[in-house]
Order: sequence, then C-alpha cells, then structure tokens
Amino acid sequence: MIDFEASRLTGAEIALRDEVREFLAAARRENRFSVGLGINAEANTEFSREVARRGWVGMVVPKEYGGPGRSAVDRFVVAEEMLAAGAPISAHWVGDRQTAQILLRFGTEEQKRRFLPAIVGGEVWFCLGMSEPGSGSDLASVRTRATRTAGGWLVTGQKVWTSGAHYADFAVTLCRTSAEGKHAGLSQLIVDLRADGVTIRPIRLLNGFHHFNEVYFDDVFVPDDMVLGEIGDGWRQVTSELAHERSGPDRFMSVVPVLELVYTALAETSPSEETERLIGLVTARYWTLRNLSLSIARALDRGETPAVEAALVKDISTQFENDVVEILRELVADDLDPSAGGLRSLLADAVVTAPTFTLRGGTNEVLRTVIAKHLTSTSRST
Repeated sequence: MIDFEASRLTGAEIALRDEVREFLAAARRENRFSVGLGINAEANTEFSREVARRGWVGMVVPKEYGGPGRSAVDRFVVAEEMLAAGAPISAHWVGDRQTAQILLRFGTEEQKRRFLPAIVGGEVWFCLGMSEPGSGSDLASVRTRATRTAGGWLVTGQKVWTSGAHYADFAVTLCRTSAEGKHAGLSQLIVDLRADGVTIRPIRLLNGFHHFNEVYFDDVFVPDDMVLGEIGDGWRQVTSELAHERSGPDRFMSVVPVLELVYTALAETSPSEETERLIGLVTARYWTLRNLSLSIARALDRGETPAVEAALVKDISTQFENDVVEILRELVADDLDPSAGGLRSLLADAVVTAPTFTLRGGTNEVLRTVIAKHLTSTSRST
C-alpha cells in the first residue's frame, strides 16, 4: 500500500504564493527573463541571484547556516510558481533541490558553513556527477574511481548527461573508492570543476540547447575535506536524495508554459467539444499530480523519507508530461495558429526535450521495480 495524505495550502503559504506570482508577473512585463521549460530552460545566473536575494533559494537551510529556515512546502510553493511561469531556474536548481539537503544531512560542519550560505545567496552552483556511459539506470555500476593519495583522492573517469556542468562550480560526484562489492565501495566527493584534470564537453539537443555535458576526470585531486559523508557510504547517501529529486513539481510541470499559451489561444476561438474534453483531462491530471507532490513535501517536513512515494510520483508524472506534449501537438495542428505568442518555438522545445523527462532521476523501468518491491514486501507482511 502506498498512501498520500490530502493537504491544502495554509494562509501563510497562499500569501507566499501570491508574493511569488507578483514578482514573476513584474519580471515578465519587464522582460527580465525569457519563458522556457522549467529546468530545461537556459540557465540565467543573474535571475537566480535575484531569486536568492528574495530568500527563495535554499529555503530549508536553517538560519545558523545563512538560510531562512523555511519548510519543504514553502519551497514547493515557490518552485510551482517558477515552473508555471517558465522562469529560468536551472542555475540554482540542483543546489536548491538536492545539494543543500544532502549537505545538511551528511556534510561536515566546515562544509556546511562553506557551501550552504553560498547556495542560499546564489554565489555557487552545483551539478550532480552520477550517470556514466553504460551506467545510467544501474547507478551502482559506476566506474569512475578515486584512489588514495597524500591528503586526498585522485579521481579518474567519465560522467555523462551532467546537467549544468558548463556553468557549475562543483559536482557532487559518485565514484568507486574500493572494490568491496557493488554498493559498499561507493563514495561521494565534492569535485571542483575548475581543478586541473577536469574537461567538460557539451552535449547539445536537436534545437542547439546546451543543458547536458560530458565530464572527464583525469587524476583530479580532491582533498580529504571535500569527501561528503563517509567513505564507502555513497550508495546510502545517494539513495537518500531521491525523495527530493523525484517528487517535486519539476517532474510534471515542465510543459505548463506551453499549455498556458495553447489555453490562451483556444480562448480566442470556438474549440470543439473534444478539444475542451482534452484540456479538462490534462488540467485534472495536473491537479492530481500536484496534490501527490504536495503530500510528499508535507512528509519531508515531518522528517520522513518517502522514497517509494517519490518514485511513484516521478514515474507517472514524467510519462504524463510526454502525453501532454502529444496532446498539445494535436491541438495546435488541428485548431491553432502555431506562430501565436511564441507558441511554435516553445512547443518545438517541448517536443525535443520530452524524451529526457522519463530518463532523468531514474527510468520508468527502474522506478517501477522500486515500487513493485515495496508493494510485494508490504503485501507479505500483511
């Protein structure tokens, strides 16, 4: 059994939502950003710094480490509004969503005091060094290795599909520090991407967009004080991040800006009954997924680790995003002028990026295995 507790926003959370909406509306009127598709949009570090100045980056970081000490639901509210507006959030996204969380849980006091205020202030950008050629969904098979040397570790290997490595300052990198079994030999290191021996090469999408990268490590020195958590504990640490990585609104709201343009254009026409039915169906499914994601944010605030729930939300959400792209393509082809309001280019970006939705954060096949194992184990215990 997988349960999701129903939840509504409080008065304070609604006030935060309205504040973010007002900020985004003003930013759009003043052309301070171009509308894009969530974390797939081009990075805009200045916009991310502006968001940080308002206290909306690293919101869960406690005040003792320079953060506002707000809740996971507050972060959910801000993220939801940013995604709906098509704001360029990718520069600060990894540090905000994941790195801050794992530093709070596993980082040394020195690491917390060095990195957390910088994340909150929009002064440092992180990326995730996880996937490798031949080691994406089966993350435990990574071959990038770190060997002991005086005062630290030498990292050698290759990462691929590394989002944002071309502008990030550091990569939280999963690597093999021993041969003691598939999982037991893994560790996480914070690698300076400006260090000697690091090479970053772009992987461009069909539309020319530069989001992904290949990252090569050639005996890159990482000092001991940049080991994250415990040596050999990397697998447990990585899997503990997954509730944050898989459950957020970024998993089902990437193409909302396209939907908004289609909805606005349809309002100027006389849409068919079938078109109205499809728009209603998409909207209802969005609301359902939104409530599931909000439920997980509430669980995180209670100190829980809803990894299975997050896997389920990620699985159905990213498949839904692909379905929405196809529905919107049909609606535009049948009923609308695709050049209206920039719809053509934004829809084209959605078509190109849609295949990546189900890959990042674990493929559907891997997620369904996680869900099935949980359901099997709980059914045996009842």
